[in-house]
Amino acid sequence: MLFLSASIWVLMIVVLAWAVDYQWSRMIKPRYVNIALLPGTLVATLGRIVGLLITGAKVNNTALMGDDERGAPLTDAGFEPKIPVFGPVLIGFLPLVACGTAIYLVVNHLGDPIAQKVPIEKVAAETPASLGAFWSQSRSLIDLAEGTCDAIRTADFDRWQTWAFAYLLMCLAVRSAPFPGNVKGHFAAILATGGAVWLAGTLSPAPGKLIEQSWPVLGVTLGWLLLLLIISLIARGVFEIVRGLARAG
Repeated sequence: MLFLSASIWVLMIVVLAWAVDYQWSRMIKPRYVNIALLPGTLVATLGRIVGLLITGAKVNNTALMGDDERGAPLTDAGFEPKIPVFGPVLIGFLPLVACGTAIYLVVNHLGDPIAQKVPIEKVAAETPASLGAFWSQSRSLIDLAEGTCDAIRTADFDRWQTWAFAYLLMCLAVRSAPFPGNVKGHFAAILATGGAVWLAGTLSPAPGKLIEQSWPVLGVTLGWLLLLLIISLIARGVFEIVRGLARAG
């Protein structure tokens, strides 16, 4: 159950990251969003380039920011890896690994005082097996977002590490969203990794211990993205109301 739950939570992190990026890009010019998320874009793009090179695909039209108005990261959506099936999965996997590793380092080296206040026990290690358990877990996610908000609100912002942690975690977490042109490979990479780790866990206890050690980082990332999405949805609602009133007036 631990391996399945971890895979589901990682899937949720990616979906939340995608949703946050979508909301921001509808309120602010995408170019400004991409400028703000540049550190995360750099890490994810490097992971993608390594994946392209390993699978024998050509690295074409790749840049951290495009020259158009959107300023979005440029990626070659028509890449052709020489390794069939496994190639797109690896190309989707490595940006996740790059962002995940960077998040792990940021949380442990910059955000430990904040991470200790986040109620990671709200992130269940077992998959809900009934409708009641599902709703209970849904309520726990709201509690996780609230706990993350309290942890950030009470953090010591006189320390530069706190500012760096909040900013870098935002950039890296939001850039966990899939690149255009390889959405299927991105999600397939999560499922394939979950299956491989589960298989390895039947042979050795090491994978299970690694997941348990990484659980606080997963909880902090999930809570941060939930909080960002809630704030983004509220801001988007206010934005649309103001824009509608301005047009009507």
